[in-house]
Amino acid sequence: RVLILALAASALNLVLGYGGMISLGHAAFLGIGGYTVALLAQGGSAPAWLAMPLAVIAAAAGAALIGAVSLRTRGVYFIMITLAFAQIFYYLAVSLRGLGGDDGLPMLARVELPGLSLGDDIGFYYFVLALAGLAFMLLYRLAASRFGRALVAIRENEQRMAAIGYPVYRLKLAAFTLSGGLAGLAGALLANLSLGVTPHLLTWHQSGILIVMVILGGSGYFWGGLTGAAIYMLLEESISTHTEHWNLWLGALLLFIVLVAPEGIMSLRRKPAKAERA
Repeated sequence: RVLILALAASALNLVLGYGGMISLGHAAFLGIGGYTVALLAQGGSAPAWLAMPLAVIAAAAGAALIGAVSLRTRGVYFIMITLAFAQIFYYLAVSLRGLGGDDGLPMLARVELPGLSLGDDIGFYYFVLALAGLAFMLLYRLAASRFGRALVAIRENEQRMAAIGYPVYRLKLAAFTLSGGLAGLAGALLANLSLGVTPHLLTWHQSGILIVMVILGGSGYFWGGLTGAAIYMLLEESISTHTEHWNLWLGALLLFIVLVAPEGIMSLRRKPAKAERA
């Protein structure tokens, strides 16, 4: 579960950390990926080679649609439009009988992959590890490429990048679409892990958790999503075993961490180097 959420948080980090786009709609892409896999598995188990790519394509298409509209705005307007689209998808999932309504869609079995038993938790772990590893490699190459550097430059000064001839809108839309597709992959993996999907995956609360993970780990740091997801899940699991009011203590601890490291946990790696130079 940590790997899957780390993938989702890293996908969001591409637009939030590198591109400076605060999206409250990424839960929609998680849900699209999850519901795509669940729909394909209604007649039994679906082949992984078909279900997983279709989940990514469906989520990327949804992200392209939302991005085409929302990226024409900035700031709080962009945030509200992404949130509005996510809520639309949520209410569609709740209202449509074909999507199971409030109960969602159960899966009789996980996707099938020849040579690997995904019904076994160990086999499924290696499946998640392989897909997450490929996704992280793709994100790393993108972050280190001209595309990644252009995104950072757009985040710092969008007007200047547009003035010197960069296709700002197209670059942001490409990043948003790719981010949505990877979030859809995470949603498909979550559906397989839980053997089903519910509208809860589409709520703005899920988008908020992903944003917290990115900020906690370090927005704009490549390993920020993975670090933030691991720390968040560790805190949630350890605190919830001791008290039913774990949300209160988790919030206090997260606030403390953010105060100590405003740029995220990964930013602490740079402080010793700065001290040595001083």
